[in-house]
Amino acid sequence: MASLEQRIREQAAKLGFIACGFACADAAPEAGAQLRQWIAAGHHGEMGWIEDRAEQRARPRALWPDARSVIALAMSYAPATDPLALAAERSRGRISVYAQGSDYHKVVKKALKALGRWLADTEGCQLKVFVDTAPVMEKPLSAAAGLGWQGKHTNLLSREHGNWLFLGVIYTTLDLVPDAPAVDHCGSCTRCITACPTGAITAPHRLDARKCISYLTIEHAGPIPTEYRRSIGNRIYGCDDCLAVCPWNRFAETAQANRAFLPRAELAAPALADLLGLDDVSFRAMFSGSPIKRIGVARMIRNCLIAAGNSADPALRPAVERHATSDDPVIADAARWALAALDRGDAG
Repeated sequence: MASLEQRIREQAAKLGFIACGFACADAAPEAGAQLRQWIAAGHHGEMGWIEDRAEQRARPRALWPDARSVIALAMSYAPATDPLALAAERSRGRISVYAQGSDYHKVVKKALKALGRWLADTEGCQLKVFVDTAPVMEKPLSAAAGLGWQGKHTNLLSREHGNWLFLGVIYTTLDLVPDAPAVDHCGSCTRCITACPTGAITAPHRLDARKCISYLTIEHAGPIPTEYRRSIGNRIYGCDDCLAVCPWNRFAETAQANRAFLPRAELAAPALADLLGLDDVSFRAMFSGSPIKRIGVARMIRNCLIAAGNSADPALRPAVERHATSDDPVIADAARWALAALDRGDAG
């Protein structure tokens, strides 16, 4: 008779998870201390939701006292092509690989709920499932459960699957046999640190979100600080540079990626001119079913204006000019900056 842990792994694999591991609910206590230090340094920027529930995030039992074990799971979204290849296509926007397909929150949560229902039915346990939006530290818990280690870019990294991973977590009242924590295999490699366009990875395992292009294009609501605009290049939603250069990705098999995460044609290399013509209705239609939808049209236009300014493409000038008199001061500021950059003719 297979152990419960083995049966959970088998069921998880049927649901599309490529990795599954177990940890005690009090695993990774150091993660809470590191989180508090990170917040105290202000490195979370405007993400007040992290600070507001920091204590619940620090320990699984602070969120749910009945939790006994953690089940950590991962799905692959490994891309079939080089995410950095579009850097030279300055008149097109670069969207982070994770957001080019279906919304991972929905895909992963659906699979987690299915696994949870099976587990509750067979074992009569209580459980809670989480994907990214709850106060849960998925990466440290996944490392404690043996799925991989947190690389110097702070993302979870696996010898078998690289770092293109969506994580999900189940808290349960079951006492499951924990796996051995993963061992760090980054060695002396610093490719991710060197690749960061804005120097957001300030030291191994230390990220200042305020400098991160993913934060600036997705979470940050106001004007993008001038000192980072040139470094953004044509990235309009997120940044994959630190992930894309990791040498462990050579072991990540694209065939293992969930088909739901394959890029939609209109999101793989969208023309900046087309995006700059979006209004709220057309934005919602284009990004329906995508995690991009949550940033809203105004933030997308802001990002595309910065990318247009970095393009050195005079053909984009008319699309930029229409936003220079916008009632939104953030958009108007980005448009004026982009026009000045286009006048100079130098690509960011």
